[in-house]
Order: sequence, then C-alpha cells, then structure tokens
Amino acid sequence: MSSHLVFKNCSSQFRAAVSSRGRAQVWQQAIFLSRGAGYTSARQFASPSVKVNSQRLWDSIHHTAQWGDSHDGGVKRLTLTDDDQKVRSWFAETLTAVGCKVKVDQVGNMFAVRPGANMALPPIAMGSHLDTQPAGGRFDGILGVLGGIEVMKVLHENDVVTQAPIAVVNWTNEEGARFNSGMLGSSVWGGMIDMDEAYSIQDVEGTTFQAALKRIGYLGNEGASYKTNPLAAHFELHIEQGPVLEDKNKTLGVVNGVQAMGWTYITVHGHSQHCGTTPMDRRNDALLAATRMIPQINAMAREVQGMSTVGVFKSEPSSPGTVPGKVRFSVDLEHIDNDTRDLMVKRTKEICAEFAEQEGCQATFEDTWASRGVRFNPLCIETVTEVAEELVGKDGYETLPAGAGHDSVNTSHHCPTSMIFIPSKGGVSHHPSEWSTQEHW
Repeated sequence: MSSHLVFKNCSSQFRAAVSSRGRAQVWQQAIFLSRGAGYTSARQFASPSVKVNSQRLWDSIHHTAQWGDSHDGGVKRLTLTDDDQKVRSWFAETLTAVGCKVKVDQVGNMFAVRPGANMALPPIAMGSHLDTQPAGGRFDGILGVLGGIEVMKVLHENDVVTQAPIAVVNWTNEEGARFNSGMLGSSVWGGMIDMDEAYSIQDVEGTTFQAALKRIGYLGNEGASYKTNPLAAHFELHIEQGPVLEDKNKTLGVVNGVQAMGWTYITVHGHSQHCGTTPMDRRNDALLAATRMIPQINAMAREVQGMSTVGVFKSEPSSPGTVPGKVRFSVDLEHIDNDTRDLMVKRTKEICAEFAEQEGCQATFEDTWASRGVRFNPLCIETVTEVAEELVGKDGYETLPAGAGHDSVNTSHHCPTSMIFIPSKGGVSHHPSEWSTQEHW
C-alpha cells in the first residue's frame, strides 16, 4: 500500500471515530507539532491533559544554540561541522532516552523512530533540519526538530501507544550554505539527486560532502531512499521567515504549498586591462556589464510578480587599477507558478546575453539548483486547518504558500505532506535577530 493510501486509511478511521470537535482535539495531540502528542489510535484519542511542555521546548531552543553560538544572538552551525556533530549527538541521545531507535542513512539524514502498535506501517514523521546559515538565527529549522522531540517526550511520559510508528527526522544540509545544493539530504532520499553526485559536491575549501560525513561519523548505513526507508506522512513546523502572519496579526499559518525557486550563476567574460591606458570605448568591462544586468533582472521579476535576488557577486582581478575581466554572480529566481519561473530563467539569460554583448563581453550560465513548486496534500492541509480553527479560531490563522525552500518539498513527492508556520518577528530570518515568541506554541 502506498504512503498516500496508508495515511488516507488511517485518517478515515479516526474521522469515523470522533466528532468534528473531537477530531480537532485528536489532531491537536496527534499531529499538530506545536501542541500535539503524536498520531494515536482511536481508543487513545482522549486525554486533553496530554500536551507539550511549552517552557521545555523554549528552553531546548536556547540550549541547542550553544552549538554554533555566534555571540550576537544568532547561530552559525554549518552542516557536518564540529558544532553540527555535537547537536546531532544531542539529538540521538535525547531521543534514545525516550524510547526511540535512531538510524542514520547514507547521506547523514537522522531518523529517530518510536515504535507503534502496528510496525508494518511506515512511520508518520515530524521533520526539519539542524543546520543554519553562516549568520543564522535560533529558530530556522531547529524549531521543527525540537517540536518533534517534545512530542516524543510527552508520548513517553504518558505511556501513549500509537497505532503507527512516529519519527523525528533531521534532514542533512537543508540550507545548502556549506555544500551548494539546498535540501540535499531530502533530495537524495526523494530521488531528485543521485547519491554519488551528492557525495562529490565540495565546499569552498574543497572538502567533499562524503568526506565531511565520514569525518564527523555520520556516514550511515541506512539506505538513503524513500523506497527502502519510507514515510507514511511528513509534517514540518517552521517559522514563517516572512512578514505575512505578523502583519495580519495571525497566530498560525496553514501552508498549502511551496513556490518554485532555483539558483543560476552568471559568469561575464570580459578582458582585464590597465585602467589608466585603455580608452573607455576600447574596454571589455565585465563588471560594468554585470551591473547593467542586475537592475533589469529585478525589473523583469517585478513585472511577473516574482522575486529575484543576487546573493553572491565576485569580480576579478579585484584590483583598483585594472578593468575587471571576469564577474561571477548568482541569481535566485522564485515564483509560485512553475511555468512562470521557467520563463524568468529564460528571460534572465536573454537580458545577460544582451548587456554582455553591448559591453564587448560574453555571458555563460550554470543552473546549479532548482526546486519545482509543489502543492501539499489536501487531507494534510485539511487536518492542520481543523486543528488551527480549534486552537485559534477562523480569524487566528492564515492559509498561505511558503516562500522559502523546505525539505517538505521533497517529501511531498512520496508521502502526504504539509507544514505549519508560526510568525517571525519583523519577518526576519537568516539573521542573528531572527525571533519568534513562545506564545505561538
């Protein structure tokens, strides 16, 4: 039976078992991470007293910030570094202590599985990531992992026996900050990236992904595939990383999908020349060409209600006395519609080729990473919506797409998936000032 059918069958059983209000209470304890206690069998759909310990979750967020503490309120914990090794070990020890079996797959994804009454069923997972950006905050990614850990603690403390196994997942290299491919671990698990290709990716120092896994002891033996290590469903609690919920005074976000996104690197090839002896009309200035391209790319993105961002920019030879002969920069292009984003990529390359030619240069392109936009499973969305209404009322939540990439994009292709957002203060993320408040869980 496929994961979609397993989840649909399980859901239909407790729909028949309890009333609408009862279902909300069930899901409050069963799936909704910030309030709940794991997927339970119908005979145990009770006990409103089974709730997470909000203070303990808050304390865990700040406790884990010690690994990669950037001393400005933020966290720098790049994947597969010593700090990542330490927080991974804490993850394994904490979940082993509450009855979970922790397994590590061939790309370092960690699955902490708590047995259920029916071990023939694949686990229902709560997952996110422990790695951060170089100048990251305390909440991005790790909130979803720690929310899952808190669920496991509550299940253990209350001796709850679930029908299906429950898992907490730490996906490797979600950020793509060290190894330049976002959501890498879940991409291999989902079959989007070949494992050998992933192993060969290098960081800026030339260390391969495989070597980094080996160095910290997290090159596991479990098959890194949804085929050999399936999930029945995947739920991810996350900060919004944007301003919508706060601006609309909403407590929760019901995430219905994730927009399409990807990275293209543009290299502009000119000719390095002495800046004092080369007339202006004889120059092949790669930097001038690049700076003419970027405003036009942004204008194009606005026209189609998309987004464009230049996040990396390098000019060579970087000498004040030399006309720049080579420039390489990245462009992140995003749109809710896959076809429109494809057109944005095409138009970006046309714009760059046009301005490169005008300045006597050439432009080449490398599409290094892309994630197609997805729509989450309707039943999962309905489930989260029911619980949101029960907790905060119809006016207390907002249904919206995710603007950033998440591992749930990759799981959604192989099992029913959805996400839950809580507000981000000021809409800020990927920055030490990233903040969310305890009241939202």
